[in-house]
Parts: sequence; structure tokens; C-alpha cells
Amino acid sequence: MNINTILSQAGKNKGKNRVGRGPGSGNGKTAGRGANGQGSRAGFSLSPTFEGGQLPLARRIPKRGFNNKVFADVVESVAVKSVVRKFDPSVEITPETLMQRGLISSDKSIVKLIGADELPAAYKFKVHRVSKGAKEAVEKAGGSIEILPGKKPVVKNKMGSKKTKKA
Repeated sequence: MNINTILSQAGKNKGKNRVGRGPGSGNGKTAGRGANGQGSRAGFSLSPTFEGGQLPLARRIPKRGFNNKVFADVVESVAVKSVVRKFDPSVEITPETLMQRGLISSDKSIVKLIGADELPAAYKFKVHRVSKGAKEAVEKAGGSIEILPGKKPVVKNKMGSKKTKKA
């Protein structure tokens, strides 16, 4: 097969549409920009949120209410195998020591021990939460887990609702 024997594919090598080149071009005079106004000028750009003078969606939607994101607990999970890699069995593993070794980002966050990997020695943990598999693995190796106190849960509606009082 030679390059001169290949049939050209229609529209494959279409040139750039040169706008504003007279009435015979099909895109002359206003060059597809309409008549006058901001949109017909050079350098015009429109914000994707602009709705043509209509009140924008971002302003139509109400922004009231409560968002709990600021107060939400940050729970960081730590795998048993990563603790084995970074710690000696003689060291007591606390949120502070985990942060120093780079396993968690903040010592203020709640730490959960996860993973059911076998431990080579008895480790001593002080964490806020622990998975069932991790607890079994630590106890099987002869280690211990002390559960640290976390934030007290929020008691909603101590007085009880009106519906529960009537019933």
C-alpha cells in the first residue's frame, strides 16, 4: 500500500474556520457573534454562573441551618502491622507516640486500632477504640489494651419529647 493509493477521508483535514471574511463565507459581517452588545466585543468572557440577569442559583438557595462539620470527631485508624513495623515491644503505644512516628496526623484525634495481624511480642496500647480482630490479636500475643476516655456523647433532649410523655 502506498500513500498515494489511500482514498482521502471526507472532512479529516478540515481547515480553520476563518470568521468575518465577507458575506460569501457564511460567517461574515458579525462572525457568529450576533449584533451589538458585550458579547460581540473582543476580549469578552462570561462567568459560567451568569444567568442573564436572573437571580443566580447560588443566591436563590437558602443558607440557613446548622452544620456539624466543625465539631465532628476525627477518628484515625492505625493498623496493627504498621505498629509492629515502627515500634519496639517495650514502648507503650499512645496517641502521642503514634503522632511522633507519623502514624496519625494529630494527637488530639480519636485513635482506633484495627487489623487482625499476628503480633510477634506483647505490646501495650493506650487507644480510644479497638476493633474486635485487633483486640483478639493483642490479647493472643499477651499484650494489653487500655481504652482512653473520649468526648462525652451529647445527650439530646434530656426532658423527653411531648410525644413520649403522653404515651
